[in-house]
Amino acid sequence: MKRGWILVAGLAVLAGTAAGVYRLSKSRTFQIFGGLTSRVETDKKLVALTFDDAPTPATPEVLALLAAQGVKATFYCIGSAMERDPAGVARIAAAGHEVGNHTYSHIRLVFKTPYTIASEVERTTALIRAAGYKGPVTFRPPYGKKLVGLPYYLRSRGLPTVTWDLEPDTFYPGDAARIEEYAVSGARPGSIILMHALCGAACAADRAALPGIIASLKSAGYTFVTVTDLLSEKK
Repeated sequence: MKRGWILVAGLAVLAGTAAGVYRLSKSRTFQIFGGLTSRVETDKKLVALTFDDAPTPATPEVLALLAAQGVKATFYCIGSAMERDPAGVARIAAAGHEVGNHTYSHIRLVFKTPYTIASEVERTTALIRAAGYKGPVTFRPPYGKKLVGLPYYLRSRGLPTVTWDLEPDTFYPGDAARIEEYAVSGARPGSIILMHALCGAACAADRAALPGIIASLKSAGYTFVTVTDLLSEKK
């Protein structure tokens, strides 16, 4: 009987540890090593609009929407996508937008070897530079996942980790009106908005919501800046 209780207690500890590790790995606001930013504390009405998984065939449409509104954004690019479409990332850089690192193959970099982590990040940064982008590079982990090895590596390379505090298309996929409402009502000074407007027909609602999000936040006194410009406001 005593051994049974010890076994039960041991399993409970293991389950609790696993749950804690899982929560830590997906935290948007904390990581063990280095700096992580999900939102910048500032009194200025600044927001950063970010797009994951660039470049795609939808990139020109999104760039046109941003140009029509006079807005600069940050595009987190996947290395393998850049290899398939080098002109796509070159267009992003040429339009004056910020280009960030979203790994080479968009895998969860949790429980990966140091070699895999370094390769995923460094191959992508090399492709970003090859596309002509000369500005600072920040990093966004795929699915927001990170634990120990990835943050340690990023800190050693001085790469800031950037997540988000608003993700409208996660909660309201395919509903442009709700995406717009969520982003506009949830925005605060220093917010980082994550959108997936680049994934083709499945993300048409994101693209449809963009003009309204931008116009509404502008009318509320917000200015759209790149992630690096927003990070410069950190005290």
